[in-house]
Amino acid sequence: MNKKRLTDFFAINSSMLSMLTLVIMVGMGQYMGDKFLPLYLITLGGGAISIGVLNGMQNLLGAIYSFPGGYLSDKIGYKKSLIFFTIFSMIGYTIVIILPAWQYVLIGAIFFIAWSAIAMPAIMSLISDAVPKNKRVMGVSMHSLVRRVPMALGPIIGGILINLYGITNGIRISFIIAMVFAIVSIFIFNAFIKDSGKKSETVRIGSMLKNLSGNLRTLLVSDIFVRFCEQIPYAFVVVWVVEKNGLSALQFGILTAIEMITAMIIYVPVAYLADRHTKKPFVVITFVFFTLFPLVLLFSRSFELLVIAFIIKGLKEFGEPTRKSLIMDLSPEGQKAGTFGAYYLIRDGIVSVAAFLSAFLWLISPMANFLTAFAFGLLGTFIFLLFGKSSVKAS
Repeated sequence: MNKKRLTDFFAINSSMLSMLTLVIMVGMGQYMGDKFLPLYLITLGGGAISIGVLNGMQNLLGAIYSFPGGYLSDKIGYKKSLIFFTIFSMIGYTIVIILPAWQYVLIGAIFFIAWSAIAMPAIMSLISDAVPKNKRVMGVSMHSLVRRVPMALGPIIGGILINLYGITNGIRISFIIAMVFAIVSIFIFNAFIKDSGKKSETVRIGSMLKNLSGNLRTLLVSDIFVRFCEQIPYAFVVVWVVEKNGLSALQFGILTAIEMITAMIIYVPVAYLADRHTKKPFVVITFVFFTLFPLVLLFSRSFELLVIAFIIKGLKEFGEPTRKSLIMDLSPEGQKAGTFGAYYLIRDGIVSVAAFLSAFLWLISPMANFLTAFAFGLLGTFIFLLFGKSSVKAS
């Protein structure tokens, strides 16, 4: 396979390559400290409630930021939007570095924990514009795959920094590195990205919400329940592994790497199949893996069993690029970023309630937390299995 055929197969061009570089650089900085923030909050004097607040903030801000993120991308273009969003996250890094108190960690998190959410509509718009429609799942999959590189390596490096310098200093150092990576990524992105210049002069906030109808609404409802399943235990997974079962921060980093490697292995073959078949089966399978994870985690008390749990956690990415591509397929032309942002506004806004309440379920018991999550996953999976529709086959 020659170079041209290879780049066409993987939906790679200069715009895609520039975007993927930004995702790696910003993500590497973010995920060195992000996964360990619950431990950092505890070390600084925050308790389970502060962890629940952090988890709820991540969902609520992800919802709120997705909407203006999509609106700005449609209005000013994805290039300017992504640069602005990266600078916005750097404000949060600065606060955490300068002010090591749990209250200021929550304030700083307002700026950086939702970078992926605020940037995602612009990235999806870039992919939709930069690659042919029949390669859209592959384009989204390449973003998802590359995004997992910092998600895999970041926690390992963060775990090493914590082992060397302790939780407080280790996490502050990780955010200093994040600042450097963010600055470098802005210069690279600005120099090499090709913005199509397409902007919408007619996009309206009301129309962004009205686009969430029909098949897209069914996907949204089922996705909300499945995200309840994901977010109820989300912030407490590191607590379960490190504090409840006595593993080290580095071992948690290794488990996270196993999760990401599992996801990365399946992205390309699944994208190849999904671009040639209806998308519903791939979305159903990914919802099944979301549902299984908290149940398997409940019975995982050793490193070996946790490896199995985190492999299942990685397999939940099986149909995630397909789901995102389906949202883009079902969104009107010229309003794809805005509709994508509206979808995430509704989804994550509702799911943030479950994330806030997750701490109270944890205080009852880890079993109450994990089994409640499992029940919501079953509900969401069955809704989409019974009522969900696929988009038409790619031409």
